[in-house]
Amino acid sequence: MSRWGKGLVDGLRVTWRNLTRRSVTAQYPDAMPELPPRTRGVIALIEENCTVCMLCARECPAWCIYIDSHKETVPPKEEGQRERSRNVLDRFDIDYSICMYCSICVEACPFDALHWSPEFEYAEFDIRDLTHDKERLREWMWTVPAPPALDEHAEEPKELTQARRAAEKTAAERSAAEQGEPEQSETGQSETGQSETGQSETGRGAADGDQSQ
Repeated sequence: MSRWGKGLVDGLRVTWRNLTRRSVTAQYPDAMPELPPRTRGVIALIEENCTVCMLCARECPAWCIYIDSHKETVPPKEEGQRERSRNVLDRFDIDYSICMYCSICVEACPFDALHWSPEFEYAEFDIRDLTHDKERLREWMWTVPAPPALDEHAEEPKELTQARRAAEKTAAERSAAEQGEPEQSETGQSETGQSETGQSETGRGAADGDQSQ
């Protein structure tokens, strides 16, 4: 059999196999599809984590992220410290009409301000409505799935280790300070008693001197 004849037979075999199978139609939107956990549907924003570092906007190959901010002066927390300035996010828009869903912005963010949500039902009749502002991007956070659980045999993340050690150190310092307060109060009471005893003895000595005179 020639090469072309073999290809024709293989194609007919696949066609016949599919003809004998029952077709299954996805009943969307009555039945929602089961999407993989890492589905790239829409990007959600945690505004509190954003430091306006502009990394996501610089790395975006489609230039679909628009960010505006201004600087504010933060007063010092303690006396003698200098005032500090911080960036305040004014605008964070993503134009999904030109977004490539490449996930570069999510991976480039150093503060975990951007996350993928599996939601995909945000089609619009007007293309201008596909530009989501920071308020709408925040709403998508409610649809972001929880991260997968860590392996029970895996090492503890360094961030959790540092936080746990800091908490243990603070708790130890606090307990040591609480134990030191009663000792100081007892020491102060004993010193006060000694001073009163010394004063009484001095008074007695002065009274004896007066009587001898």
